[in-house]
Amino acid sequence: MKILFVHPSCLLYSRIYLRLEPLGLELVAAAARRAGHEVRILDLQIFTQTDMLREFDRWRPDAVAFSLNYLANVPEVIDLARDIKGRRPDCFTFVGGHSASFASQAIIEDSEGAMDCVVRGDGEQITPLVLETFSNGGDLHTLPGVVTSEGWGPAPKFVEDLNDLRPARELMRRRRKYFIGDLDPCASIEFARGCPWDCSFCSAWTFYGRSYRKVDPEVAGAELEAIREPHVFIVDDVAFIYPEHGMAIADEVERRGIRKRYYLETRGDVLLKNREVFERWKKLGLEYMFLGIEAIDEEALERHRKRISLGKNFEALEFARSLGVSVAINIIVDPSWSMDQFKMLREWASDVPEIVNVTVNTPYPGTESWHTESRKVVSRDYRLYDTQHAILPTTLPLDQFYRELIETQSIVNRKHLGFAALRAVLLRTMGLLCRGQTNFFKMLWKFNEVYDPERQFQDHHNEVHYEVRLPERKGEAVVNPETLYVHVPE
Repeated sequence: MKILFVHPSCLLYSRIYLRLEPLGLELVAAAARRAGHEVRILDLQIFTQTDMLREFDRWRPDAVAFSLNYLANVPEVIDLARDIKGRRPDCFTFVGGHSASFASQAIIEDSEGAMDCVVRGDGEQITPLVLETFSNGGDLHTLPGVVTSEGWGPAPKFVEDLNDLRPARELMRRRRKYFIGDLDPCASIEFARGCPWDCSFCSAWTFYGRSYRKVDPEVAGAELEAIREPHVFIVDDVAFIYPEHGMAIADEVERRGIRKRYYLETRGDVLLKNREVFERWKKLGLEYMFLGIEAIDEEALERHRKRISLGKNFEALEFARSLGVSVAINIIVDPSWSMDQFKMLREWASDVPEIVNVTVNTPYPGTESWHTESRKVVSRDYRLYDTQHAILPTTLPLDQFYRELIETQSIVNRKHLGFAALRAVLLRTMGLLCRGQTNFFKMLWKFNEVYDPERQFQDHHNEVHYEVRLPERKGEAVVNPETLYVHVPE
């Protein structure tokens, strides 16, 4: 079979600061190719929907598979599936990914036959079986993790061995378009999959059943060595939870003489516990670190169930600074905030050297907060579920809330982008331009083009064709974590 794999368009935040290689889609496409299928990938972060439909008409694939990691992309993916079925009703369409796993039934219903099935959980192992079952006329809904209009299959199964997976990087067109900050161009790699914590606002642990699986150091080193880009984003939800794993991969990096610059994400408590690991990776090229601080007060930390104190978070920031890496942190703004709370965050963000990213508290399907707070939502428009819109009631008038939010986010712009930042990184920027890399240079002035409080306010008044399904309620919302899992813990 000929399979076209499609990644949807950029979300608001990623139009400026990053455009990441769709590693998950590359892994699934590689699995389909190993099963004997002819495979292509098209990334709508780079190409347009018109490009996709033109390729579909010319190449005439037997199946189109969509990646759906972000809830805000659901309408786009459903509409593209409708376009495909309108052109060729016999083309097999299916979708997988993080958000698809939590919104599977709604996607099947809203697509009205345009989406043949949804694949929940790890996609690498089940996708070849889905394609084989379809081509043989079998019952898709009997497969593990597969949802169709006829029903649900058994619970999805974990990939048996992460060491067997290799992404089809060579299928990506315009690879030099992927970047994060001044790591331009930038590839992505996975050293581990899953998260053992249970933060109330996050769905990583519910997706993977609080599991944490690691790639063998030798395999990680070999894949890292094969990456041609000089910069690498380590996509693990929490990097180097186990120090011996981080050290063993570092051994491989040194043994193979790999020289790259790295960006990773981790937790403050992991950073403090495994200081020697991060010190070593700094020597190997670690330049950027993202810490999910989430709040600057104890009450909010407890509400998010981060299981780390405010003091420990600030201690982690101090240690990260001592390493000499650039640190980005995330702070969650609650729709209930007053002007004083926004002002306090702005003053704090102005005083610290870190890159402060601001997101809006957004309960998502698959999170515990979705079951405890979804009854309060004021909009069920998928497109607003991007952590840049308020889908819970705001204390301030909504238009004023967005003005305060954008003013707070603009601190990042004034501190780290624009002419001031260009002077600070002039040599690096000139080096990128000399090599033909313009992603970082272009991002320096995109903030005002992308972030507009009036536009974000008007987004709430757009016509809505597809709505997020609210969870069924039986009395008070008492959440049993086991009911949230996509992968059942082994």
